[in-house]
Amino acid sequence: MAPRDQIVPDGDFSSYYGRPILKAPTWKSPDIPLYFFLGGMAGASAVLAEGAAMTGRPGLERVARLAAAGGASVGTVALVHDLGRPERFLKMLRVVKPTSPLSVGSFILAPFSTLSGIAAASQVTGWFPRIGRLAGLGAAAFGPPLATYTAGLIANTAIPAWHEAHRELPFVFGGSGAAAAGGVGMLCAPYAETGPALRLAVAGAVVETAAAEMMSKRLGMLAEPYHEGRSGKLMKLQRGLTGAGLVLSGLGLKSGPARRLAGAALVAGSLVTRFGIFEAGKASAKDPKYTVVPQRERLEKREPALA
Repeated sequence: MAPRDQIVPDGDFSSYYGRPILKAPTWKSPDIPLYFFLGGMAGASAVLAEGAAMTGRPGLERVARLAAAGGASVGTVALVHDLGRPERFLKMLRVVKPTSPLSVGSFILAPFSTLSGIAAASQVTGWFPRIGRLAGLGAAAFGPPLATYTAGLIANTAIPAWHEAHRELPFVFGGSGAAAAGGVGMLCAPYAETGPALRLAVAGAVVETAAAEMMSKRLGMLAEPYHEGRSGKLMKLQRGLTGAGLVLSGLGLKSGPARRLAGAALVAGSLVTRFGIFEAGKASAKDPKYTVVPQRERLEKREPALA
């Protein structure tokens, strides 16, 4: 009997009428990538704020509280703008669906926004400090889930570049959020108080870089959208910004201006990360080969077991 590859010709990855096999994400840009970035930065900032409060760094605490509240507020605006009407966000709060990352995320964002807002208001006005501190602790508890749930949200879709990266994306998003939060602290807080922000930013940048590298190696062909076209250019820019931020962080151990430049570079790198990943997902949805080839590979692996 003739080998299979002599009976069935290789496919050209075409589809009916030349249309993509998958429907591209309908989420708007810059709304959703901006929401991803702001959520990560806000969530990590809430944790940084509590660390600053416990170690007696009022300047850093103030910056981190405002970053957490401001990021959550502006991020919510971006999300609502993408949804089209504010009531659509409110409707998501009517029912809890544990199997839906979007539903779970709504119940993370809503309390985080409220608690971080109370904590920031108390920090600025000096009113009700105990209530503000309790609210800050609550916001810090919701911070890590807020920084990472959006990775689960996109990985739960059928978009190949997102779905197959489900193992690494939470670490990429979490590390990127920590780098952004630390970067904001380095950029805006008094230099003498920015030590924890520097450590958080460097740790986050290292985690993000390592997770992205592991993701690229594991995905194989599905990593192409992260290295080609518009998304490839964005991810290359992100690596440059993050690398520059890490180098400047080392120089910033003895230099205030270098530390602030490092913070700005890390914040910019975190922002570009979200846009790069968003564009990579769109690119993978448009090209049928990213859907067809992995399916064929999985089928070929199953055939010996079924024989």
